[in-house]
Amino acid sequence: MRVTVVWASAPRTVQEVALDLPDGATVAQALAVTGWDLGPLDARPGGLASSVWGRRVTPDTPLRDGDRLELTRPLRVDPKVARRERFQRQGARAAGLFARTPKR
Repeated sequence: MRVTVVWASAPRTVQEVALDLPDGATVAQALAVTGWDLGPLDARPGGLASSVWGRRVTPDTPLRDGDRLELTRPLRVDPKVARRERFQRQGARAAGLFARTPKR
């Protein structure tokens, strides 16, 4: 079976590899075949998460032909907090689409 494994090792950097695996191979086996040094990232709590087509999976999940296995790093900043901070920096006058009244 053919599986694609994708990992963003750093911002704006994506590594992708297509693997030929035996039927019934698991997520953990696919990661072992890639040869990528995930080391401490995978071991610590909140480290790498794995998903197949965007759905979270565990290391013992069996893969199917054509699956796309994605490894994701944890978020550094909560998106809600980042948006709030951006809004505070730019001020209310430049708040976006509804800040200005339309001309008539």
